[in-house]
Amino acid sequence: MIATEAPATVELPSGRLDYVVRRSPRSRRLRVTIDPERGVIVSLPPSTRRGWARPEGLVEAFLRERDKWLRRHLDAQARQLAEVAARGGVADGATIRFRGDLHRLRILDAADGVRRSSVVRVGAESGDELVVRVARRDRRAIGAVLEEWLRARARTAIEHDLARHAPGLRVEPAAITLRDPRTRWGSASRNRRLSFSWRLVLAPPEALETVVIHELAHLRYFGHGPRFWGLVASRRPDHATWRRWLRDHSVELHSALPDQD
Repeated sequence: MIATEAPATVELPSGRLDYVVRRSPRSRRLRVTIDPERGVIVSLPPSTRRGWARPEGLVEAFLRERDKWLRRHLDAQARQLAEVAARGGVADGATIRFRGDLHRLRILDAADGVRRSSVVRVGAESGDELVVRVARRDRRAIGAVLEEWLRARARTAIEHDLARHAPGLRVEPAAITLRDPRTRWGSASRNRRLSFSWRLVLAPPEALETVVIHELAHLRYFGHGPRFWGLVASRRPDHATWRRWLRDHSVELHSALPDQD
């Protein structure tokens, strides 16, 4: 059985709310998320599962109870999207985060004969810059060129922090992958495979390090109980500050570059 989606609308005290109902065999309960691009998504178990054939009343009550929370987060999301749009997208003179700091983009032509576009980070009197030199023969979009460069820096930073913290936590990952998930910054499986969002390289180094430590700690404890958080705090006592930073800037980081797929 595959997941299905359908649009829906509900009238809340704050006004009309459009949302998406997502039926997934992986869902075990009602869950609400706010996607930067798609808005409110209500995830439900399949209608064939006992008790979930007609959940409309339950969904409406659930959303009504969380009306203020939804509006607050939707408003914050809209502000972040407007701020990212005001930075100019992927164009000469625009700005983008790298390692937590805003960098100005400089889009220049590469020298004749150069086959591949490149990116270099440079310091300037007016602030740090990411200089993209576009090769005529390179058909990739500038966003794709930037993403390739950022992914490489993300892997270097993540591997550095893994090497730094894994021995102290007495764990050894079996494999590392970089992805672009929408809801998680990292994940760990029981076969010791770790996965991270490449967008962590846009965040401050402390935030990236916090996620690395978090996933390494899951190789010892797969729940989020006291022993797990104690282990995380032993390596990063201020982990809550950086987890909060990632929550507060999630929309910004996921909107920093257009989808390259």
